[in-house]
This record gives sequence, C-alpha cells and structure tokens, in this order.
Amino acid sequence: MSATAPLHLAAEIGGPPRYDPGHYTGLARLAEHGALDFVTLGDSFARPGPDALAVLSRVAPATGRIGLVPTVTTTHTEPFHVASAVATLDWVSRGRAGWYVDVSTTGAEARLFGRRPAAPAGELWREAGDSAEVSARLWDSWEDDAEIRDVATGRFVDRDKLHYIDFEGADFSVRGPAIVPRPPQGHPVTVVDGTGGPARETAARHADVVLVRATTPEQAAAARTDLRRRAAAYGRDPDTLRVLAALTVDLGDAETAPEPGLESGPPLAAGGSYYRGGPVDLAELITRWHRGGAADGFHLTPISPGRDLERIVNGTVALLQHRSLFRTFYPGGTLREHLGLARPANRYALEGGRA
Repeated sequence: MSATAPLHLAAEIGGPPRYDPGHYTGLARLAEHGALDFVTLGDSFARPGPDALAVLSRVAPATGRIGLVPTVTTTHTEPFHVASAVATLDWVSRGRAGWYVDVSTTGAEARLFGRRPAAPAGELWREAGDSAEVSARLWDSWEDDAEIRDVATGRFVDRDKLHYIDFEGADFSVRGPAIVPRPPQGHPVTVVDGTGGPARETAARHADVVLVRATTPEQAAAARTDLRRRAAAYGRDPDTLRVLAALTVDLGDAETAPEPGLESGPPLAAGGSYYRGGPVDLAELITRWHRGGAADGFHLTPISPGRDLERIVNGTVALLQHRSLFRTFYPGGTLREHLGLARPANRYALEGGRA
C-alpha cells in the first residue's frame, strides 16, 4: 500500500438501546462534521432495540454526506426483502448506503422465528454469501435507464431492461427481478467482519469493506494481505478491497462516567482489540499503522458513543486533518466515492440479456 494512499475512517454509533431518533441523528451529524467515510449501527436478534436499517433510514434525510451502514442479519431473513430494504436506504440517502452483513448463530435466536434450528457457522456464512450474491444480482436486475415514465403511453418501465436473476442456492432460490429500481450507487457498499473463520472467505468474495480485529499492526497487515490474495483468487481486483482495522476505543477517564448500561465494562467483541487512552495517542496509533501499510483505515467503536465520538471527531480526527493525513471535506456525494470505489457496471446490460 502506498504511503500516500487515502486514510479511511468510520465509527459505530450504537450502544445501549435508545428509542430517541435525535440521539442517532446527532451522532451521525457529529461523524459527518469530521468527514468520516461512514457510520455503522449494530443490530442483532439477540438483543432488544430498534431496527438498525429503519433507524438509519430516519437518519438519512437529516444528513447530507456521511455513509450509513446498518447491520443486516442474513440468517432467518429473506434475501429478496433484504436487497429491497438496502436499495431503499440507498435511494433515501441519495447514494450513501451500505450494509454490514452478519449471521445469527444461537438456538435462542432461531426459536424467535421457529423456522429452523441453529446451524454451524460455516453453513451460515455460506448462506450469507449467497444472500450477498442475490442482492447484487437483484440490484442489477433493473438497468439504469429501465424507468421511462412515459405519460402519453402509460408505460412506466421498459420491460426489455428488466432481468430475471434465476438464482438457485442450497437454501433458497430467487427469480427476480427486483421491485426497487437499481440503486444510485449501482450496488450499495457491502461490509463484512473478516477477522477469521468462514466469514473471511465470504468477505474476500463479496465485501467492498472488510473489518479485521488485530492487536498489532503486523497482525492487521497479515490479514490484509491474506484477504487481498483470496479476493484475487476469486477474480477480483484486490485494489478494490478496503481493509479497516477494527478497534473498540475508550477515550474516557476516571472522572467520566460511562453511558447507562456500560457500568460493568465495555462489551468487547470476541477476540476484539481494545484501545484505552487519549485522542492524541489514538491519532498516533492510526498514523503509525496506516503509514506502515497495516490497514486502509480504521473502524472505531466507542464504548460510550455520546462521550467518545465527540473526542474522536474533535480530538483524534481534527489532529489527523491538521497534519494533512485525513480529508477535511467530502469530495463526492456517495459512499463509494468516499471509499474511492467505482460504481459497478450492470452485469445484465453488459451481457445484453433480456428478461
């Protein structure tokens, strides 16, 4: 990785469940003030709280540039509905949507739906990969100029520019086409935690952004190299993959109380890396790892979003900007533009296929 490669920064805005939309809107606007690439909002069938995708659809019109990436669990959900919901978020945000692909592993979560028992991780991540593949095909099932809206003839769409996807997988089959026109970005950005295990293979094959948890820059660099190698083996250009080091950060001090629900300590992800210190030292860590080629950027999860995100933006990010290591404004309008990723061509238009 070139020493002059752009630095990418993202942050999680979740925490203990909140039902006030102004809370999430305020955090997203704060991250946007720092010109972060995107914010994520975690979600799971294993915990109470509002639906992340719906929350960020509410946040979208209250923001103008920041990317919006909700967690979407592919287990127990229909891929056609998932693809439609993510495409809708891309439309209401005018091209700023992504989705953070996750799976549901526990029996308790499976019993919420009653459709099937819990499955092994390998099987779930294979299904998640199929869901990502179906989503991409559905997003392409409308060509960009399929809508004609001809009032005189009453024709809304050119049916020759709609395409069946005819996907047959081990867990589901989807014919298509989609019910939502092709999203502004072509494909909303796909994010996967590829730290290890079967998720890494799914990330290498389908993700635009991969998060990796590492405790040293050497570990992060090794993961990045491995992901790029796997992506190339799938026929992908590894330079289109963005690998972000994932850090849980605590920028508090002894005099600062955590948010309610965090008094017993931060809910660290399994095997996750954890940073505790000040905003300046965090800026030094980010600079050192990025310049050393360990990662294309960082995804930061503050243990107390209401407290720590302000310190990240006005402390860490401001220092990186002052040193000309991170941008001070958004040069484009879409999340793909923030990440330096091209808008994908439509596979069916290229093939010249017809529905």
